[in-house]
Amino acid sequence: MSRSAPALSISWNQTPRGEWDAAHAAGVGTYQQDWAYGVALKAASPGVEVLRAAVRRPDGSVLALAQVVARPFALVGRFALCTHGPVWVGEVSAEERRAAFGLLRKSLPQRWPRLLVLTPDEEAGPGLKGMSRVMTGDATVLVDLTRDEAAIRAAMDQGWRNRLSKAERSDLVVQKAGTKPAQYRWLLEAEAKQRQKRGYRAMPLDMTEKWQDAKAEGAGGDKGAGIAVFRADIKRDAAAGMLFLIHGARATYHVGWTSEEGRANAAHNLILWTAMKELKSRGVKVLDLGGVNTQSGAGIARFKLETGGKVLVRAGAYV
Repeated sequence: MSRSAPALSISWNQTPRGEWDAAHAAGVGTYQQDWAYGVALKAASPGVEVLRAAVRRPDGSVLALAQVVARPFALVGRFALCTHGPVWVGEVSAEERRAAFGLLRKSLPQRWPRLLVLTPDEEAGPGLKGMSRVMTGDATVLVDLTRDEAAIRAAMDQGWRNRLSKAERSDLVVQKAGTKPAQYRWLLEAEAKQRQKRGYRAMPLDMTEKWQDAKAEGAGGDKGAGIAVFRADIKRDAAAGMLFLIHGARATYHVGWTSEEGRANAAHNLILWTAMKELKSRGVKVLDLGGVNTQSGAGIARFKLETGGKVLVRAGAYV
């Protein structure tokens, strides 16, 4: 029997960061719903307004978190976007989801005219009933790191696993790289060239350091709290690199690069496997490999799909 949805309550900008971070981790939320992302985005774009809502059960426990970014539009209106949220905490019924969405839409602290768009981190389901979909959703691949290492490796496609074995027998040496910006800036520069060449977009690279600073602020100054960087070398030359964002119990692939020699030796297979083991040891439960586009990025999509992760096709954008 579901809980009584009408008894839910909502508050805006009243939840302390510590409570937010704990609930976000419990809900295995996306980086766009991490408190640090709001801080980083505000630092990069001072004109935006970051709004944080907490929907609570009758006993006061957090049922959902929603970080919303608001911007002006059409001179007099306000456009608000909740990307890959809300974060659901604990067991939540379809009725409670519908009620939470309703509370978010009705109580958004923005003047009229206003528009709130939500792009939930979930597949289409009964919890979204009552809202209108205005755009189809994207897809990502989620790797379950709660399994033991043998199970994670066994779930990989045979070809992917064969390339991993090849990389393990090669001259590649993978190491966890430093987290000082000067130590990973080369990777961001390589990623910038790739984005320009291939024409794809993702989280702006200049937000990486801002994200790192914001995560460190909430972790007692620990600069490694929000990122993990890995580098593969052949002799003294960099063959490949990957950088991941860490947000509570979830981590997201952010940038990656490989040289021709690294590609020939399956360097990214080895780095990703190394990262999976390291992130698992840090308590990360889910590794989000990011967008999957089988048309414009078929090779990258195949690489992600063959890891054995689960494909999440998000429901889309709703108003």
